[in-house]
Amino acid sequence: MTTEPSLITSRDGRIGRILMNRPRALNALDLDMIQGSLAILREWAVDPRVHAVVIEGAGDRAFCAGGDVRALREWQTTGNRHLADAFFQQEYELNLLINDYPKPYIALIDGICMGGGIGMAVHGAYRVATEHADFGMPETIIGFFPDIGGTYLLPRLPGQLGNYLGLTGLRIKGADAVHAGFATHYVPRAALPDLAAALAERGAAALAQFAQPLPAFSLAEHMATIDACFSAPTVMEIVRRLEAAGTDWANAAIKALRAVSPTALCFTLEALRRGGTLNLKDALDAEFALTKTTMAYPDFAEGVRAMVVDKDRKPSWQPARLEDVDPAVVAAMFA
Repeated sequence: MTTEPSLITSRDGRIGRILMNRPRALNALDLDMIQGSLAILREWAVDPRVHAVVIEGAGDRAFCAGGDVRALREWQTTGNRHLADAFFQQEYELNLLINDYPKPYIALIDGICMGGGIGMAVHGAYRVATEHADFGMPETIIGFFPDIGGTYLLPRLPGQLGNYLGLTGLRIKGADAVHAGFATHYVPRAALPDLAAALAERGAAALAQFAQPLPAFSLAEHMATIDACFSAPTVMEIVRRLEAAGTDWANAAIKALRAVSPTALCFTLEALRRGGTLNLKDALDAEFALTKTTMAYPDFAEGVRAMVVDKDRKPSWQPARLEDVDPAVVAAMFA
């Protein structure tokens, strides 16, 4: 029985194509995909026949649902931390390479794009979102924080939108992703095959022909509340401001915050605050250091167990309530 590779690369006219090819796993990144992407991008960077790079996900469900957190949990809990370090080091190296790429890097995002998938897309110069694109950084639900440069990206979204999305883990879809800054162009799914062919002929210049006008931003009416509440200095103060707002939308945000790891909320807010002052390389370096302390905290193993391994969606957080998080514990993670 022949197993298809998890990463398929090819040249097509003026472009190099990368296909993340694990559709049954929602194209989640494994180490082979990261290493293969690093190798081919370095090769194409100096290949005069390649004028641009186009990356897609196989199937119609996901661009890339993130990294292999099941493996990361296993490495952390079995004393093989060096394997987790190797994974992060190479993934972050890839994020930086995409950000600094000397040729147009074009991500065609159709379906789920979360966590590590954000890193494969949003650091590039051109990010095309369809009406089915579904962006999210839900790391707090597994007791982690938005890495892959998330602490750099999220603070640079409009207003306090990055704090809102990074803490709650809620998703932003379709054309809203362009309004938010995750994507640069909005193209309907039905037009993607024609766009892909045009990119092979004309490179990034073809994007202008296919980009559609944006409908109104669905979060526009809530941005004043987002800015007022998620600019608070602590997570507890964010919750208090949302409670004072008293709207259905604010209550939904509180519900999302109460569903994730209380400790992860606190170290994520601090990481986002710090990342807003750093360049991407320094933010990735800080994230790498933070992976060591946050993954050693019990909430990471428990969160991955509840959401990915056993899928009972009933994590037992330590502590269970946001009110009981010890600021000293959070501060020690950044020491």
